[in-house]
Amino acid sequence: MAQKFYVVWKGRQTGIFTDWATCKSHVDGFNGARYKSFKTRSEAESAFGGKSSPSSATSSRSSTAKKPAANSVKTYTAQEILALNAEVKIFTDGGCDPNPGKAGSGVAVYRQNQLESLWLGLFNPNGTNNTAELNALNQALIMAKKETEANQSTVIFCDSKYSIQCITQWAANWEKKGWKKAGGEIKNLELIQEMFTRYQQLKSKIKILHVNGHVGVEGNELADRMSMLAIKSKEVPFSQYHDTLDVETILAMQAG
Repeated sequence: MAQKFYVVWKGRQTGIFTDWATCKSHVDGFNGARYKSFKTRSEAESAFGGKSSPSSATSSRSSTAKKPAANSVKTYTAQEILALNAEVKIFTDGGCDPNPGKAGSGVAVYRQNQLESLWLGLFNPNGTNNTAELNALNQALIMAKKETEANQSTVIFCDSKYSIQCITQWAANWEKKGWKKAGGEIKNLELIQEMFTRYQQLKSKIKILHVNGHVGVEGNELADRMSMLAIKSKEVPFSQYHDTLDVETILAMQAG
């Protein structure tokens, strides 16, 4: 029997799984469970990359995945992230519950592949998931600037392809056209302009890479927990998490 890859968007645990028994344990009897199977890992990663399930998702065990967009970005696995030669690795995430609704952002900073600090804040009672993701990435860019000034090689990992493409692909064309696009309004324009200016100063020194959310990448999971804690605590200033950096305890917090 050919290998299948199971995507769970809504269940006891979300992510990409390689066997039906594990997938079933996360969705069986779970109210509103949403999942699909795919023939290849690349199809599963493409489908799961946006973090939200497509409107056509059902409790079916088979489906045909959409082809990835031509201007999509590569998704890095946990193994590839660990192997990357960078002194500082910054993970970002934004959450919103519901969307639109209460939003917050989180960041996890690793130095020499060891967790160094966690950050949270930017609570907005009337935010969106995209804005929260952009805010988190913006904070990472601010941190990255300080790290590069100290000659520290730095990579940023973000699970929002929208945020990455806004800054690294689309903004350059929007700027050339007077910050306009054919499809209409550029949402989050002021924030994107600020971030694009910052990115232009840093792009030769840093990388911004994509990682799937909720597939067990520790840094991403910790940033996620910080974004949800920001919502719960209504923390507006973006500030450092000062409790003990007990990874297991933090991962047990509410996930986004």
